[in-house]
Amino acid sequence: MSFKKIVTIFNRDLKNARRESIGLVIIIMPIMIAFGITLFTPGLNDTTVNLALLSSDSKEHIGYLEQFAKIEIFDSVPEIESRVNKRDDVAGVIPEGNRYLIVLQGNESEIIENYCKSLNALYELGATQEESTAVIYSFGHTVPPLKTMLVNMLISMTIMLSGMLIAISIVGEKADNTISAINVTPVSQNSYIIGKSLMGGFVSMVSIILALVINGYYDINWFMIILVSLSSLILSMVVGFVQGVSSDDIIEASANVKMIMLPVAGSIAGYELLADKWQWTMYWSPFYWAYKANLLVLSKTADWKTVLFCTLMVFLLSMIIYFAFMPRVRKGLSST
Repeated sequence: MSFKKIVTIFNRDLKNARRESIGLVIIIMPIMIAFGITLFTPGLNDTTVNLALLSSDSKEHIGYLEQFAKIEIFDSVPEIESRVNKRDDVAGVIPEGNRYLIVLQGNESEIIENYCKSLNALYELGATQEESTAVIYSFGHTVPPLKTMLVNMLISMTIMLSGMLIAISIVGEKADNTISAINVTPVSQNSYIIGKSLMGGFVSMVSIILALVINGYYDINWFMIILVSLSSLILSMVVGFVQGVSSDDIIEASANVKMIMLPVAGSIAGYELLADKWQWTMYWSPFYWAYKANLLVLSKTADWKTVLFCTLMVFLLSMIIYFAFMPRVRKGLSST
């Protein structure tokens, strides 16, 4: 097995992926989704109440409300009324003499109205956060739960997309008749398989790291995330090779690989929706264990014992699938 030949196969596949439109989309798509997640998911402590205030309002009042709501400033009352009448829920707070008027469209949630009344009442009373007798309890969430779930789903999707890259690459090789040429060269099948796998693995790992950085997960245990992702790549590699040798064109290969998204989605839904007493029904899926481990790491509640156990389950289940399908892959590569 020659390391130089493996690197040569990896470099050629990487160049071909950049030229293929489908390959380029697969490489770029996880990064674009990562930007979408960080732009549209709220933070853990983000308020859902939006208030429209006049620029002529007192700085003290504006500063007080900014502690508890998202504030938008306008120059006139008509501008506030126009803003309130838009489709989203925004309440206007307008000073009138010694009191404040709350401007509502009429279809807002009752919570919005009551919240605005309470804020203004507390302001009139001069209440502060320091004087409050309320106690805040933490349930261990230090990052936004919704963002954590979406980023974890993106990691699972990215790993399976790496299998699609491998499948597309093999189909391209078949179309150019280069696989049959490789069979008569000094490049062994093991070197060819490793070289092909490196491209998908490299792209997925870079995409996962960039997605985590884009979404602000700087201080997680990176070694845990990489360990779980690498163990999951075994299954992605097998799927890519099986679909690559059995497909006649890129469209067929892409469609076949996308079918694997069904057990991925099912495993995620099982973990999130099933009661604890039914979680055992998902133990057969390596995607379930990978999702569970990544969720613990992203929420910063992971311990090495649990992560290593989940990684071991991913590895063992993936290896079972590997040994079951690799004879078919080798036969397909030899007969192509």
